[in-house]
Amino acid sequence: MSDPFRFTLRAVDGAARLGEISTPRGTIRTPAFMPVGTAGTVKGMYPEQVRALGADIILGNTYHLMLRPGAERVAALGGLHEFARWPYPILTDSGGFQVMSLASLRKLTEEGVTFRSHVDGAYHALTPERSVEIQGLLGADIQMQLDECVRLPATHDDIARALRLSLRWAERSKRAFEAQPPGRALFGIVQGGDDEELRIESARGLVDIGFPGYSIGGLAVGEPQAVMLRMIETVAPVLPDDRPRYLMGVGTPDDIVESVARGIDMFDCVMPTRAGRHALAFTRFGKINLKNARHANDPRPLDEESDCPAARDYSRAYLHHLIRCDEMLGSMLLTWVNLAYYQHLMAGIRAAIDEGRFDDFRAAVKEGWARGDIPPR
Repeated sequence: MSDPFRFTLRAVDGAARLGEISTPRGTIRTPAFMPVGTAGTVKGMYPEQVRALGADIILGNTYHLMLRPGAERVAALGGLHEFARWPYPILTDSGGFQVMSLASLRKLTEEGVTFRSHVDGAYHALTPERSVEIQGLLGADIQMQLDECVRLPATHDDIARALRLSLRWAERSKRAFEAQPPGRALFGIVQGGDDEELRIESARGLVDIGFPGYSIGGLAVGEPQAVMLRMIETVAPVLPDDRPRYLMGVGTPDDIVESVARGIDMFDCVMPTRAGRHALAFTRFGKINLKNARHANDPRPLDEESDCPAARDYSRAYLHHLIRCDEMLGSMLLTWVNLAYYQHLMAGIRAAIDEGRFDDFRAAVKEGWARGDIPPR
């Protein structure tokens, strides 16, 4: 009997890959961008809108959901899919990154990490087993092992210690995951900072353990793009061709295009939703800052050729007005614009790989960004 979770590679164009991840809750077309629904919602969007834009999968955050409303409560209410009214695939992270970045009074041991919640100061413990248990209670289709993410810059010794701890946690996470029903998948996470040899050690260790998919973590945390891309080029050849590759927390449209060119299949980032709440629109002309006074009298839409009503039907002057007045509709419309652009970009990438013209597509997209927004007459 075939595995209800499987990855099928449909086409390659250079290192760029076109594929599909099959799950009981639906097919995920890759390369894929996953909108981030940190606390069970993609901020500023109805689930139906997110789906209509072309998203096959969204991301939920273990750390935030374990604190509020609690994994056991979500499970009692039917799981995260029912709770959030999203019947399609959901990926959850392990919570480890947020523990390291948000929680206070952290204590890291071989067993796991104990920490105080940033919400109410209560103490919690997160082990590889508990992280997998929480993700299982949420009902996530794709889950992550617990790992330790070291912020860069860091010493070689600190990076090496963290990746080896993460490998031991990967083994424990996999054992804990075996109790979950078929059709779900647990991904290992490659660590190793900005050190090529350590990245290779981490990737090989995870492949030896064996996972249905592999994530690359610990990047897009402030290092230059060139460093991130070099780490992808180092890691991708070590990972199996028949398993999806997920670059965690990335990124800008340019980061995505360049990472696809190096063999990455899956992405997530808060950037399009966060930027929408801060007056920044992503378009085929590049970024447009709606706080800028030059938009105050501009009757044009952001992009008259866009399929997204928020980009096509509302004037820049109106969007500027909403932002200046701090009206929530402004953030909602710009979030809609940004997620629409990201999904449009991913659809274009997939079509280009399928037709063997990814390099031309990549060049044309970058030319559009470089040309920039056309000023009003």
